[in-house]
Amino acid sequence: MDIKKCRAFIASADTGSFTAAGQKLGYTQSGITRMINSLEAELGFDLFNRQKSGVTLTSNGRQILPAIRQLVKASQLAEELGSEIRGVKSGMIALGCYFSFAAILLPQLLKEFEEKYPGIQVNVEEGGNSEIRSWLASGQIDLAICAKPSDHQLNWHLLFKDRLVAWLPKTHPLAQAVAYPVGRLSQEDFIHTLPNKDTDQDRLIKEAGLTLKEKYTTRDGFTTYNMVEAGLGISVNQELISKKWQGQVAEVPIEPAFYVEMGILLPKNPPSPAVKTFADFLQGKAKDFLPNPLT
Repeated sequence: MDIKKCRAFIASADTGSFTAAGQKLGYTQSGITRMINSLEAELGFDLFNRQKSGVTLTSNGRQILPAIRQLVKASQLAEELGSEIRGVKSGMIALGCYFSFAAILLPQLLKEFEEKYPGIQVNVEEGGNSEIRSWLASGQIDLAICAKPSDHQLNWHLLFKDRLVAWLPKTHPLAQAVAYPVGRLSQEDFIHTLPNKDTDQDRLIKEAGLTLKEKYTTRDGFTTYNMVEAGLGISVNQELISKKWQGQVAEVPIEPAFYVEMGILLPKNPPSPAVKTFADFLQGKAKDFLPNPLT
């Protein structure tokens, strides 16, 4: 079974689009279509339902997807091990990354990693904690950078802690305060980013036992930030995420202090040489690059 066709199948399944799969893999939409048609002919059944809006997996496609993922991973592992034996670092990594880390810290890290290991390609998927863990469980990604999972059986490596701050309009009475009492969150109009996705906000709300006056919900932290600036309500987020944003938003530490633990999440199976190289690189950079590194 041709690995290129298998990769085209996986990318199409993950993106829901032959066009998007082509953009991801460097092929035209017609090229992806030909590979999928050929793979379906080889297997003897359809893999996708095709609509104008995109593609969805057939029941047969859903059934065979995990096996195809394993086939591609096995092929990739063999290639990486062969390169390692020859003394060359190469491979391909699918990385799931939490939004704040991806926006602020990941670009420079990728630049340094690329310079050190030009033969290893890193493909990044941004998401929330729950999304990332489901991607890892399904094999869609090889490793993740996200908040500490509740499942302690997972292969977890802590990188740093980031505190949560309240986002307040500059006109808010506590805009100049040294701390924002966590209980007060339930008394004000709240703008909730990605509710029920196991975000930092969700974890704080659950731990503090808050019932919020949820006025707006958003899918993006920057949208939330701008809505706070406009005086539409208040919110909470990691201190890290807004480091490069310039707006009329006061950031006041939550009291009592609440920290999010960010780190590397790996599957239970031993990682490939390329994945291990990237994970080791991240851990090696923690002390001199990341905020509040662990000692």
